Amino acid sequence: MKLELSIHASNLKNVAGLGKGTSDPFAVVTHIATTTASKPAVVGKTEVIKNTLDPQWVKVFLLDYELGTPMKVVVSIFDEVRKGDNISMGSAVFDISELLGARGNTKAKRLKSAGTIFAHVRKSEGTGLLRLTMSGIKLKNTEGFLKKSDPFFELSRRADVAGSLTWDNVYRSKTVKNNLSPVWDDATIQISLLCGGNLDKPVLVKVYDHESNGKHVLMGQFETSVNGLVRSGNSHTEIKLKKTGKETGTIVVKKAEVAGIQDLTSKMAAVQVSPPPPSVPSPTVAYVPAPAVVVPPVAQSARSDQPTFVDYVIGGCDLQVAVAIDFTGSNGDPRKPGTLHYHHKDGQKNDYEKAISSIVHTLAQYDTDSMFPVWGFGAKYGGILRHVFQCGPQAEVHGVDGVLHAYHDVFKSGIVMSGPTVFTEVIQTAATRATSAQDEAQQRGQQAYTILLILTDGSVSDVNATAAALDQASDAPLSVVIVGIGNADFSGMHFLDNSSKPGKRDIAQFVQFSRHSGNSVDLTSETLREIPDQLVGYFQSKGISPLPPMVKSNSILSIGAAEEEIDLSLDFGASGGEDGEIVVAAGGVDNTYSNWA
Repeated sequence: MKLELSIHASNLKNVAGLGKGTSDPFAVVTHIATTTASKPAVVGKTEVIKNTLDPQWVKVFLLDYELGTPMKVVVSIFDEVRKGDNISMGSAVFDISELLGARGNTKAKRLKSAGTIFAHVRKSEGTGLLRLTMSGIKLKNTEGFLKKSDPFFELSRRADVAGSLTWDNVYRSKTVKNNLSPVWDDATIQISLLCGGNLDKPVLVKVYDHESNGKHVLMGQFETSVNGLVRSGNSHTEIKLKKTGKETGTIVVKKAEVAGIQDLTSKMAAVQVSPPPPSVPSPTVAYVPAPAVVVPPVAQSARSDQPTFVDYVIGGCDLQVAVAIDFTGSNGDPRKPGTLHYHHKDGQKNDYEKAISSIVHTLAQYDTDSMFPVWGFGAKYGGILRHVFQCGPQAEVHGVDGVLHAYHDVFKSGIVMSGPTVFTEVIQTAATRATSAQDEAQQRGQQAYTILLILTDGSVSDVNATAAALDQASDAPLSVVIVGIGNADFSGMHFLDNSSKPGKRDIAQFVQFSRHSGNSVDLTSETLREIPDQLVGYFQSKGISPLPPMVKSNSILSIGAAEEEIDLSLDFGASGGEDGEIVVAAGGVDNTYSNWA
């Protein structure tokens, strides 16, 4: 799934030096390595913003993300130095999973030196490129006597955020110096960034006079769309630039072409239609109508209307997690080394602890409060066999550490490990809880989905009864992930993984731990592989669409404390400046996931 990452910063420390004015910050985003098989790589660099300690960068970074595969990026901020080495202004690490699970998909982190970095992700929609060439005619000068403005333009996309309409900058042109009839360089903009694949979505064009102090002066603006730009380019329509209701010049779209939108454009290219009349312009827009001409239409949409996992998560769907642990006698005496539940005194983890640490750690980032019920099955209390019981003194525990403590507490409670291995009660309990959670969420105008993680050492005792329980639970907002611990015969588990009846949702996934015991990332990725499709399948079967993206507001963000900066050295190349290649010279490795954290 493709995501878009945007960043900005505030209250940075001025590192320009005495008498040298204010810093000119830019940021570099680096994808750091989280496994021994991967290498750190620079994703890209923002533009330089002159003379500011509160940079609002326009550059948006595209990321390929997969649930269960850790992805972390370092945002490193530098003060640009034209002659010499760029000066570091601080850096922070952002976990993309945590960003997706955060309110408004936005997180903020303080820098050790001073200031705060803000990071925001959203789903990337649409394919293709807009190739755009624009010029200005007789723009109104905003400079003083004997000077001329230095125009540049910005493109902003309309963002509908929980009923609130805002504009997000996505492109900034280069500046044309001392010219009131500028011809800007050809621009190539990703459709996904500009309009989310909807070619009729509003696009705001603003023209500014560039000022060296960073306080650029608005020269005028107009609202259009990608299709509007294409029509203007094809029909030679001039667009009047306006500011506070008054005309301030003319913009000419010399070229606007859309390319690479799958096959939809080519299928429509043979059709010839007259362009529709322009809609009633907003107060800041004026169109000069041209005679009707025959032009090839542009595809109305470059995106798929099928909701995805990211749509639901960005809309605030709460992924709730329940953990169920096998305490049957086949696990062996937990007091003896080599048995599956043996607790090592030297801090080494057994396989149950490794699976909990890896999988729950990933899922916790999508759980709003990181509170999890932990259940056991297959043990006797007071001589009574229990197929579902609470682990530890609390009904819910916090985070991975809480789950591990609840797991360890069971062995202090006087249980007798027994058998047989029965999942049905655990599945029924999870399904009831999942349905209740979604009902309560709907009453609040929200959504909830539950993942049941079952950790077991052996084959289930009654495969048919378990398959029936899964079929019954398929109507609940629930996925069931079964992780096989040890080297037992798990053929029955593979049967459950493929046992769903026609017309029933497949909600079960089985993974054998021993096949991924050397790599926690592989384990988590394989374990969670089917959950996105299962979640979407449930909500779509109920006719429940994703909620609008949650509000992102700096004022309501909880700002994370300053952290130790990751060891990362960047080489800006011999050319330096705006276009210099940046590579990772050293560092950029995170070992969190290699040690079953």
